[in-house]
Amino acid sequence: MAGGRKQTGIRRSDRLFDLIQILRDGRLHTARQLAERVEVSERTIWRDMATLKASGVPVEGERGVGYMITAAITLPPVNLTMGELEALHLAVAILGEASDPELAKSAATLAAKIDAVLPENSGPPEAGWGFAVHPYAFADARAGFKHMPALRDGVREQKVLRVSYLSLSGEKTTRLVRPLQLNYWGRVWTLSVWCDLRGGFRTFRVDRIDSVIDTGATFKPEAGKTLADFIAYQTAQHPHD
Repeated sequence: MAGGRKQTGIRRSDRLFDLIQILRDGRLHTARQLAERVEVSERTIWRDMATLKASGVPVEGERGVGYMITAAITLPPVNLTMGELEALHLAVAILGEASDPELAKSAATLAAKIDAVLPENSGPPEAGWGFAVHPYAFADARAGFKHMPALRDGVREQKVLRVSYLSLSGEKTTRLVRPLQLNYWGRVWTLSVWCDLRGGFRTFRVDRIDSVIDTGATFKPEAGKTLADFIAYQTAQHPHD
């Protein structure tokens, strides 16, 4: 066991988000490896995996074997528009926080039904959307929604954006980015970009973005900086241990 270490100052919702990011490479990770990555005990990882499974995230595995996310969960644009997808997520999040137990329960069953009918591997990653249901704090989702129109437009129209971002460690930076993809991971939206400041790919939590400015410039797909390149890069960052 990984010694019972505990993260300090990190909310459980943030840790669960980090675990999903690790597992999304589709490879098998042992509880010990996950515990070392996020600095908690293996017992905590067991509980976290049970929570993710119960919430509809497609995690498979067990103690002594390891864990992996078995398939991407996507919602094709032909079924819902991007705006409708945002509205659906927000509505379910609001109802999940309702003081009326019946409404909260209905929101949970609705989310489960949506999860059940989402097709697996239904389209290319260029669709730019991911969907997963998890009971994170509604405030996390609400904080990022004000930037969604500008980010969505940036992805669709290939606009260079100036983004001010506050990291979980409290560091604030302003960057010029090429927005490539928006993903949804349990009420936490992320934006995958090519970052000119860092000269590489980065993934930002949308609820940590402070401001978004359209620079008026656009970009064209360029070798080494495309969404396909980002996916290849992400896979390389999580090789088999």
